[in-house]
Amino acid sequence: MTTEGGTMNQIDPGTPTWLAARNDRTAFRLLLEHGPLTRSRLGELTGLSKPTASQMLARLERVGLIRPVGERSGGRGPNAVTYGVRTDRITGVAISILDRSIQAVVVDAIDHDHPIVQIATDPADRTPEGDVRAAVHAACAEAGIDEATVSRVVIGVQAAFFVEGDELSFTDTLPGWPAVGARARIERALGLQVTIDNDVNLATMAERSAGAAQLAASFALFWIGDGLGVGVELGGVLHRGASGGAGEIGYLAVPRTAARLAPAAGDFTDLLGGPAVARLLGGDGEPLAELLPRLSGDETALAALADRVILAVNPLLAILDPSMIVLGGPTGGAGGDRLAELVAERVDASAHPKLAVRTSGTGAQPVLLGARQQLVEQIRDHLEADISLAT
Repeated sequence: MTTEGGTMNQIDPGTPTWLAARNDRTAFRLLLEHGPLTRSRLGELTGLSKPTASQMLARLERVGLIRPVGERSGGRGPNAVTYGVRTDRITGVAISILDRSIQAVVVDAIDHDHPIVQIATDPADRTPEGDVRAAVHAACAEAGIDEATVSRVVIGVQAAFFVEGDELSFTDTLPGWPAVGARARIERALGLQVTIDNDVNLATMAERSAGAAQLAASFALFWIGDGLGVGVELGGVLHRGASGGAGEIGYLAVPRTAARLAPAAGDFTDLLGGPAVARLLGGDGEPLAELLPRLSGDETALAALADRVILAVNPLLAILDPSMIVLGGPTGGAGGDRLAELVAERVDASAHPKLAVRTSGTGAQPVLLGARQQLVEQIRDHLEADISLAT
């Protein structure tokens, strides 16, 4: 257990202090799970007496983790006070760094739905600390949140990130960001706790917790958009690789069989990236985002796209043999269930009889969703660590 200064405060198991801290953690988790509770309801959920429930609430309120938020009628007698977790004590901001813009949203302990903001960027005037400062300011302003409560950020980038070395690679969409030391620069400049992760990895986490892969034994998320990426989860563990570069499939050379589909394609980005899909939709030179609404209603384009997708999926099946392939990203989402069906038809069923192919189920902002989930866990862990101060 950690004090506010960051030092360990050891509590001997079995002592009254240890028991009180354990009860307080239980109460705090129940308030996170159920929302505001009365003393009586907290006692029912914990199986403890009303006096003990009152003591837990008093200790949690004393260290600023909860506060009275209303009253509830209990029939005869005075109304019962309800207590809820404070969301103004510590917040974070989830950030997705895109090629020409940044998306951001405020995150708190109970994961309120705050508004998402999108701000344009100038490629000639970008730094990691500048991008994050702008994102935090815009997200807090939109949500009406005091920037002083923001203590941490989780940032999704269209690049590989090696945590131990604070190193970025494949940084085509990060002008002004250094190859080494971006996280340290942000932390020094802004005084925040910073987590940087690959955008597809964050989307993969969201797919596991809230999307199509919730029940899958193992899966690979194939992200198809302007660029390509693969997120892999095996045995409940997200695979990042020795240097953070796992899943950078866009740079992989295409097989010779791709020549009949796209003779000039050298790698999978040439075959399935934004410009390639735009050409399939008859819009050579137009932005992919403007053309994708046509995809679901164009059976010819869907079939041609599935012919290309299977060429990228086959290596994943041969090496990983996951139980599910999830098609995500802007193109994967726009293709919908029909694209997933067409890709499944092209899988060698004798080699992969148990494979399921699904469309992503995480909605329009999977990267931010994954970053939000990480932040909620970080914020809750930080607040729970303060419970030792209540005993």
